[in-house]
Amino acid sequence: MVSGAEQQQGHRAGVYKQKNKGHKHGKHRTKGEIERENKGRVSVTALTKKQRKETRKMDKRHKANQLRRNKKDLVLTEKRRLGSRDGPPHLVAVVALHAGVDAEAVTRLLRCEGAGGLVREESSVCGVSDSFGLVMPRFKQRFTFLRPDTADMHSLLDVVKVADSLVFVLDSTEGWDSYGDHCLSCLFSQGLPTHALVCQGVSDLAVKKRVDSRRALAKISEIRFPGARLFPLDSDQDATLMLRHLGAQRQRRLGFRSRRPHLLAQQVSYTPNSSEGSGEAPTGLGTLRVSGYVRGCPLQVDRLVHISGFGDFLLSQIDAPIDPLPLNSMTPRPAKPGKEGDVDMQVAHSSDAPLLGTAWTSTMRVLMKADPARRESLQAEAEVDPMDGEQTWPTDTELLEAEEARKSKRVMKVPKGTSDYQATWIVDEEDENGEEDEESTDDDEDDEDSMMEESIDGEDLDSQVVSSECGGSDEEDEEEELNSTSDKGGADQRYDEHMDEAEEGEGLKRYREARANEMFPDEVDTPLDQSAKNRFQRYRGLKSFRSSPWDPLENLPADYSRIFQFQSFERTRRRVLAEAAQEEEGAMVGWYVTLHVMDVPSTVMESVQAGRPLVLVSLLPHEQKMSVMHMLVRRHPSNTDPIKSKEELVFHCGFRRFRACPIFSQKSMHKLERFLRADAPTVVSVYAPITFPTAGVLLFKQREDGMQDLVGTGSLLSCDPQRVVLKRIVLSGHPFKINRRSAVCRYMFFNRDDILWFKPVELRTKWGRRGHIKEALGTHGHMKCVFDSQMRSQDTVMMNLYKRVYPRWTYDPYVPLPLPWVKGEGTQVPDDFDME
Repeated sequence: MVSGAEQQQGHRAGVYKQKNKGHKHGKHRTKGEIERENKGRVSVTALTKKQRKETRKMDKRHKANQLRRNKKDLVLTEKRRLGSRDGPPHLVAVVALHAGVDAEAVTRLLRCEGAGGLVREESSVCGVSDSFGLVMPRFKQRFTFLRPDTADMHSLLDVVKVADSLVFVLDSTEGWDSYGDHCLSCLFSQGLPTHALVCQGVSDLAVKKRVDSRRALAKISEIRFPGARLFPLDSDQDATLMLRHLGAQRQRRLGFRSRRPHLLAQQVSYTPNSSEGSGEAPTGLGTLRVSGYVRGCPLQVDRLVHISGFGDFLLSQIDAPIDPLPLNSMTPRPAKPGKEGDVDMQVAHSSDAPLLGTAWTSTMRVLMKADPARRESLQAEAEVDPMDGEQTWPTDTELLEAEEARKSKRVMKVPKGTSDYQATWIVDEEDENGEEDEESTDDDEDDEDSMMEESIDGEDLDSQVVSSECGGSDEEDEEEELNSTSDKGGADQRYDEHMDEAEEGEGLKRYREARANEMFPDEVDTPLDQSAKNRFQRYRGLKSFRSSPWDPLENLPADYSRIFQFQSFERTRRRVLAEAAQEEEGAMVGWYVTLHVMDVPSTVMESVQAGRPLVLVSLLPHEQKMSVMHMLVRRHPSNTDPIKSKEELVFHCGFRRFRACPIFSQKSMHKLERFLRADAPTVVSVYAPITFPTAGVLLFKQREDGMQDLVGTGSLLSCDPQRVVLKRIVLSGHPFKINRRSAVCRYMFFNRDDILWFKPVELRTKWGRRGHIKEALGTHGHMKCVFDSQMRSQDTVMMNLYKRVYPRWTYDPYVPLPLPWVKGEGTQVPDDFDME
C-alpha cells in the first residue's frame, strides 16, 4: 500500500533524465532595443565573405578584360601604323629559295606601276642594288622592297632581323633546293617574321596541269610552312593582290627586335676625324652619318648603338632630314615637337662635306644632342685592381705559421757570407722543376683527351708495319699490280690535287677523339712517367655530383675580375624591359632621322661600299658590358663533323655577331662535354656582352677556305658567372684478385704515394658496385679495395675526379664575312655541299 504522503510528492527523476540547455534570455538585444539605441542612424552594410569573394572575382574578370582590350588595341595600332603616314614604310625582303627562280622579275612585278603604284626612290637601301620605295595611294600605304644576296648568309640574316615581311620565291616544281633549305634552317632558328610564299610559271602550264602543280607544291611547302597560302605571281593583278595581302596580314612579333630601337641604313656617309691641328697620325676613325626610319621603339641619343659585325659606338646627335618617301607629297607631314630633354628644332648648315657615301642635304633639323652627363659609357670590362684582396699587415696566425716554417726550413748550401734573409730568396733546382711541372699541367690537361688516341694511332702504325712486311715477301705480285694500275695513276693524281692533306689529317684526328670519347666517356690513362698526385693536382673527388657542395667563388681566374655580375639577373631583366616598354622620349617610331655615330673605323664604310647592308640597333642598359653568357643549343642535323670544346666558332646572338671559343656542358648536371652532342641540347658558355633574353642563337664554323658551315641553333639561356661547370675524368683499374667483398686492383696507379693521396675518394664499378681504398700493397700500384657486394672478374674499377673549367677570353666583335657560295651566274651551293 502507498501512503498518502508519497502520492502527494509525485514522480522523482532518475539519474539518466535528459537535461536540456536553458534559454539565454537577457544576453542579447531585441530589435526594438537596437532601434531605440541607434535613434534612426543606419550602420554601414558589411559584406559577407561570400559577397567579398564574388566582388573580387568580378574585379579580376574586369581587369583581365581591360588588359586584353588594351593589348588588342596596341596590336591594331601597330598594324595600322606600319606603312601608313605616321609609321615607317613596310619593309619587305624578297628571298629566292631556288637557283632556278628569277627574283628580279618578282621585284619588277611588285612595282605595280599598272595598278597606280608610284616608285619614289630607286636604290632606297644603302648597300643593296635592287631596292626601291613604293607608294600605293590606293591602299594608303608605302613599301620598301629589297632583294638581298642569298649567297652572303650574314647579309641575309642582317636584313631578315629588321624586315617586316618576307616574300619567299619558290620553284613551281621543286619548291626549294638544298641551299634554300639551309637558308630556311638559319632563318627559322634566328626568328622568322611575317612571310608569304609566291611562285612563278604556274600560268604557263596547261590548264589541266595547274591544279596538280599547285597541289604538289602545297604538299612540299607544308613541311616548312604548315597552313600557308601559296600566291601565284605572273601578272600585275597577282602583284596587286600580293601587295594587299602584305599590307593587311597579321604581323609576327619578335621579342629581340621589338624591345630595341633599330633601323636599316638608307643613306650613309663617312667623314674621317681631322688631325691637322693636333699633329697626330691619322687614327683611321671618323664620324658615320646613317639615315633611316626608326623601328621597334623610341630611340634615345644618350644610348649606345651597335653595328652588326663591328661593335658598339656612341651617338653625338640626331637630325631630322626630309622624308624621302612621303605618302602624300602635296601635304608634307609637320615635324613633331621633341619630348622633354630634346633640343629645339633648328636649321643647321653642314660645314664639313662628307668625303664618302651618298649625296647629303645641306639643311638638317637637329632633333637632339647627346648630354655627356647622361650618356652611357663604352666601358665593357671592369677596372682591374691588381692590389685588390692584398693584406697590408699579416695576421697573428700567419705570423705563427711563418715562424714554424722558418724553424723547419730545409738545409741548403749557400755562398759564403750570405745572410738568412738573402738565403730565403735563393731558389733550389728542385723547386724550379716543381714550378715548371705545375705550369705545364695546364697545357697537359688540354691534351689528356688524346692520350687514348695516341695508343690507337700506335696500333694502326703497328698493323701497317706488319702488312708492309707481309707484302714485301712477293715482289712479282707487286710489279704486276703496279702494271695493272698504271692507267689509273693519272686519275688518282688529279683527284689528289683537290685534297688538302693537312685538313684530312686534322679531321681524322678529331673523328678518332670523338669516337674514343663516345666509347669510353671521360676515361683517362694514368701517366707512367709522372706522379698522378702532381698530374691531377687540380682535381678533387665528390661524394655526389648532384648534391655535393662547390663554392662558386673559389679560385676564380683573373678573367673574372674583368666581367660584370648581377645580384639577380632575372629581376634586372624584367625591370629593364619594363622601362624600355614605357619609354616615350627620343626619336619616335616612324621618324626618318640621321644618326651621327662617333669614332667608327673606316672598314664599316668599306663594307657598305662592297654592297652589304648596314643595320644599327640601340642597346638597352648594361648590354655593352662583358659577362659569362649561356646559350642552349642543339646541333644541326646537316653538320656531322666533330665540334670540340674551346674551338673557335662564329656566333649570331640577337643583333650581335662575334667570334669566340666556348665550352659545352649539360643543362641539368653542369658536366663538361668535350664535344657538341647530337642527341641532346647542350649549354654553350662564352665570354660575351650581356644580352637580355629572348634572342635566337646561330653557331657557324669557318673553314680554312673562308666558307662557313651551320653547326647549331638555339636560344639565349641566361647570364650567370656563378654557374659551375665541372670537368670529369675517370681513372680505371682492373681487379687482380677477388675475395668476396674485397679485391686487389691494379693499373689505376703505379706507386704507393698516389694510392695514399687518393685514398679518401670513393670508388665505383661499371656494374654499379661502390667501395673505397683500404690499403696499398707493395710499391708498384697494387691496392686492396672493399666494395658493398660481391665483385665480378670482368668488372672495371673506376674513380671519378672533378675540376671546374672556364671559357677562354677570345671574344672578337669583328667577324670577316664568308665567301659567297656562287656557281656560274646564279646563286647556288658548291659541289661538296650536302644537306643530307
